[in-house]
Amino acid sequence: MIVAGLTGGIATGKSTVSKMFRDEGAVIIDADKIAHNVVKKGEPAWQQIRDYFGNEILLPNEEINRAYLGDIVFNDVAKKKVLNEIVHPFVLEKMAEELKQAEETRRGSTVILDVPLLIESGMHKGIMSDVILVYIPERLQLERLIARDNISVADATARIKSQMPIDEKKNYAGIVIDNSKSIDETRKRTIEVFRTLTK
Repeated sequence: MIVAGLTGGIATGKSTVSKMFRDEGAVIIDADKIAHNVVKKGEPAWQQIRDYFGNEILLPNEEINRAYLGDIVFNDVAKKKVLNEIVHPFVLEKMAEELKQAEETRRGSTVILDVPLLIESGMHKGIMSDVILVYIPERLQLERLIARDNISVADATARIKSQMPIDEKKNYAGIVIDNSKSIDETRKRTIEVFRTLTK
């Protein structure tokens, strides 16, 4: 079984590329989706987040208000670190379970670990055959983030600056998928990468 890591920066198009890999037959283990599930009401991570950040981060149904919590942590490095320290162990545990399941049920398949903080968390040093980076220049990243989330330049800049610079991530990636041009060019490059992985 081939295991590769997929990462990018906010608004670089990583989710789009991940879907393209899925369409080609890859098994996708999505860290964002897992993170969403482990912080649902009643889960251990949910309780720990509530204990630390207080009830004001909850919606009326007591689920976490992700947008509100995001605003807090994108502007406070210490609080972001706390949130990551709460959530990451639960995400890693679930990812390991899904990887084991893929090994047992999809032998010989190509598994893509779709992880936004792949490099920052040190996961890229693990079992992966390759690190794939979805790349666009930071200038375009800013433009797309403002358009996607309908936020101010200041808010978009703060969110981008809270992550490792996209150009720095290039130093850790064995494979780069440039998503700054047309969607067809991105798909062509993604298929090319998938076929290289499966050879």
